[in-house]
Amino acid sequence: MNKVANALYASRKILLVLWIILIIGFGFYAAKLPSVLGGNGFEMKGMYKDTEQLLVDKFDVSEAQIIVLFEKKDGVSDAKFQQTIAQYMQKAKDKSDASKVDIPAASNKMIKGSTAYGIIHFNHDDGTMDKRVEKIRTLSAEEKEMSVKLTGGPIIEKDMNTASQADLAKAEAIGIPVALVVLLLAFGGVVAAAIPLMIGIVTVVTTMGVVYFFHPYTELSIFILNVIPMIGLALSIDFALLFINRFKEEIQTKSVEQAIKITIQTAGRSVIFSGLCVFIGLAGMLFIQVDIFQNVALGGMAVVFIAVFSALTLLPSILAILGTRINRLRILKVSEQGGQSRWRSFATFVMKKPVTMTIVSLIILLVALIPVRDMHLEIPSSEALPTKYESRQAFDTYNDTFINKSTADVYFVLEAKQDMLNEKPLTNAFTFIKQLKEDSLVKQVDSISTALNVKSSDQLQDMLENPQISAQTKPAVDSFINGHYMLIKATLDTDQNSDQAKDFVRKWKDKRSPFTVHIGGYPKFEQEIFDEIYEKAPYGLALVLFSTYIILMIAFRSVLIPLKAIIMNILSLTATFGLLVWLFQNGHLGLTQSNIALVLPVFVFGLVFGLSMDYEVFLISRIHEVYHQTRDNNVATVEGLASTSKIITSAALIMIVITGAFAFTDVTPVKQMGVGIALAIFIDATIVRMLLVPSLMKLLGDANWWFFTKKRDKSSSNEQLKS
Repeated sequence: MNKVANALYASRKILLVLWIILIIGFGFYAAKLPSVLGGNGFEMKGMYKDTEQLLVDKFDVSEAQIIVLFEKKDGVSDAKFQQTIAQYMQKAKDKSDASKVDIPAASNKMIKGSTAYGIIHFNHDDGTMDKRVEKIRTLSAEEKEMSVKLTGGPIIEKDMNTASQADLAKAEAIGIPVALVVLLLAFGGVVAAAIPLMIGIVTVVTTMGVVYFFHPYTELSIFILNVIPMIGLALSIDFALLFINRFKEEIQTKSVEQAIKITIQTAGRSVIFSGLCVFIGLAGMLFIQVDIFQNVALGGMAVVFIAVFSALTLLPSILAILGTRINRLRILKVSEQGGQSRWRSFATFVMKKPVTMTIVSLIILLVALIPVRDMHLEIPSSEALPTKYESRQAFDTYNDTFINKSTADVYFVLEAKQDMLNEKPLTNAFTFIKQLKEDSLVKQVDSISTALNVKSSDQLQDMLENPQISAQTKPAVDSFINGHYMLIKATLDTDQNSDQAKDFVRKWKDKRSPFTVHIGGYPKFEQEIFDEIYEKAPYGLALVLFSTYIILMIAFRSVLIPLKAIIMNILSLTATFGLLVWLFQNGHLGLTQSNIALVLPVFVFGLVFGLSMDYEVFLISRIHEVYHQTRDNNVATVEGLASTSKIITSAALIMIVITGAFAFTDVTPVKQMGVGIALAIFIDATIVRMLLVPSLMKLLGDANWWFFTKKRDKSSSNEQLKS
């Protein structure tokens, strides 16, 4: 690190100029990032996506749909209501260049009382969907005899993007001012307090500009707009806090050049190791081939890299130019000695009763994790959108009025090697339909058989050979058969989110058949997403645990400390998930009752596992320094805690403030993630660091440094032999 420190100090002015150029350049593209974000990120390559495309290509199923919800006003007759709807739908079709519209009528169950809905179909989305929607909205505003609300995938997606941007602004408006107050309390001066915030903003803006260039190669989820600032601000401010604190210590007795170089060699080393831990924690998500995990991993890894890079290049450059002026504009008198004395007393108290403190800590964590057993995971849907949005209100009304939530639709597309109307494939298809009907979970099957009320393939072929009957049945045949393909819809007697529905599609996917069987529908979508996460997450977990252990073992020259840190991290994270279940699933402390977002455990683990190691690296690095000097484990632990606790507590508080501010946002998964990260950091900064770390350091004694001691002893022996 000595050569790196010399090079960074020598290049400080050049680095500052380069950073100004980077900020201006990437800042331009950062402003454009929201325009290329879309979707909730729950997409992956697989049978569901292939089947959906087959439905579009072979059976005229639209790629995008807008649901129009109509509510009749008082005094309007049913006949007038239907007539007005029909006129509206035709205008909407013409104005938006839609492929077709489904118009409600009393016979097709699209009208119930004073409520009705229609569907506008689009065969392709060429990037003009927003403009098409706005044209339809102008029609809605003109209606006098009924209220008109628009919903459906494209509109909910757009509103989710809008809500995410509003959430980001709200979280920043809460988090940044409070973070500034914490920084003022930590440093006492405006200059020192402002620099970490500036570094955080620079990191976030630069990363957003970099991520903009990812969009031609991968679909970018709207949630990336919240993840990058959440990680970037918290991590950059933490790094800057540690760095500035060490620089302020060194500048008291050394020149600016010496202070910068020592800070880079000590705090800079800690930043590299902690950044590497966070980077690897996020990299573990790359195993899961679902867009949202890929997005968050890539965006998170980018912001971590830039946070470390800015901490090691931009920050030293600024501090080198400021020098002793870092202490300017002091508005609070901060006593370092008083704070260290209190932490030293507390650490000594804990270490006097290590067994008791360990047992108390473990009891608290174990009680907190009990609710985990009741955790119910679900893929975020329209319910993640705040109820104030019209699209959410309309979708809820549509679901409550027209959708049977106790059933689920699964689509089968049978692919034969020859035309489906030939004798052999048609016979096999009717056998397949018969087997479907016999499945205990299947409530109803819609197929060519039910459409034409035929019982066998022979009966259907006789019908098709009759010219008069064949002409009449052609529309029904075309709806279910296209060349080598046949469409079958099975309605299951269970809701679409149930485990039974997922088990059903798994079973039929693996069932032997003379056809290539393609399966679609929401149960298939959920089954693929859940299976992908459950199958691939362990690989990511193994990578994170193994890599973190090796990194910390190298950093601390210890076998036990990395193992202890990993176990404590897993325990505190599990306790966090238990608290999230208690808060959200059970609806405590005024939070709206909601299931836990499927992505949350992976996200919180990937982010917090690395972030909490951040503090572990800062703390143990200082303890390691003292142990290297004194060879006394107890003294090293007490002094390490005393010298770092104030700054680590400030860093943790800032992390809690920045991420916890998202608890006041409206998009449910973002709210859960903000609360989850804030809770995890709080547990780590209190129970783990204040109680468990000193207790276990005391109990394990010199065994904490077994790897280090062994190497030191070998070096001493070699020196004695040489002499």
